Amino acid sequence: MTTPPLPGGAPGTPAPGPHQVPPRPTHPPRRPDRDRADDTYHPGDGLFAWLSLRPTIRIRLTLLYGGMFLMAGVVLLLLMYYFVRSAFDQAQLPHLTLGRGVTIIVNGQEISDQATLDRVMNALQEGNSNQALSTLLRRALTALVFLAVIAFAVGYAMAGRVLHPLGRITRTAREVAGSDLHRRIDLDGPDDELKELADTFDEMLERLDRAFDSQRRFVANASHELRTPLAINRTLLEVQLADPEASPDLQQLGKTLLATNERSEQLVEGLLLLARSENELTERRPVDLAEVAQRAMEQTRAEAANREVELRSRLAPAPAHGNGVLLERIALNLLQNGTRYNSPGGWVEIATSAVRGGGGELVVSNTGPVVPGYELEHIFEPFRRLKGTDRTRSDKGVGLGLSIVRSVVRAHGGAIEVTARPGGGLRIQVRIP
Repeated sequence: MTTPPLPGGAPGTPAPGPHQVPPRPTHPPRRPDRDRADDTYHPGDGLFAWLSLRPTIRIRLTLLYGGMFLMAGVVLLLLMYYFVRSAFDQAQLPHLTLGRGVTIIVNGQEISDQATLDRVMNALQEGNSNQALSTLLRRALTALVFLAVIAFAVGYAMAGRVLHPLGRITRTAREVAGSDLHRRIDLDGPDDELKELADTFDEMLERLDRAFDSQRRFVANASHELRTPLAINRTLLEVQLADPEASPDLQQLGKTLLATNERSEQLVEGLLLLARSENELTERRPVDLAEVAQRAMEQTRAEAANREVELRSRLAPAPAHGNGVLLERIALNLLQNGTRYNSPGGWVEIATSAVRGGGGELVVSNTGPVVPGYELEHIFEPFRRLKGTDRTRSDKGVGLGLSIVRSVVRAHGGAIEVTARPGGGLRIQVRIP
């Protein structure tokens, strides 16, 4: 049930760096159509070039609301300043006329002629008007700044309230992508554009749920239906091979058919396990990857000895959460893959360790043929083989082992990374949160 590490490729130098095999993300990307260069946001673009924050719709709506209020306030202030100044210009003081021999004192200055009196009164009126306008402008600006702060705060709160259904849609979409397709948004409220978007999304999830369930049921049912005749064929062949009167040609034919039947059984079991491991787990329990690796080594030890491959281990506590049976399948498939596609006198090493921030790491390294670097990203595809690989031998699996490993890692929300060793073979690193 393992996938060969592509030993049949032409010799070549492997890629120097690791080739990351992208796991299923724990939450979906923000936009799946980022292949367009003009749609990609960079931190130094546009209005937010000087900010280190992500320009969310809420922030943009807040800036829009607050900016419109601020612009309206500035325009209103300028109009008010213009109207008040025009009113001051039109409001003239009554004209004073000095009589003969009359002297008045204005701000300590004695005035005895009409021209001086007119000049002083005009200066007083202009000074008082300018002082009143300055006071009005200063207080109006203070009030405008205060109200702008309130407008931005209220705009942020209102934008959050308006976008709350959109946030609920986003959270549900992440939960659906990270767990199962049975979740629905079921958005309540007025029949507006957001309600229409949520209902459309629910309909899409319903169709996807039915499609995936139908696919899983088909694979599971087909696998179960195929297991019965294969088991009957195996029993008949074993009974025939146990007959001491069978001719050597018949014995050889029975062994060949039995090997072919065994390969078909492995294929059916692999398809069944692959169908069960596609979805993320809903129930998780604490699992030590070191214990999982130890059990997988015990199951592989006899096969490794027959193939003259040395098993090595560096097991340290590696706590993780998940399904112990499926995690054991990861270690077993990787060890079997490294053992079966190896060279006599080679080795396979499995190591476990804890990961900073929580979770465990399992690393399987092995010797073997050189794997071209450009083929690394394809080895997790089901039935993937290079030209020259023998497809008829049953002792090397059916080409589903690494596909099952990737599916189980995705189901656990983990990551898997494969690297070609310079001397030949692979190094596969699995992280389980």
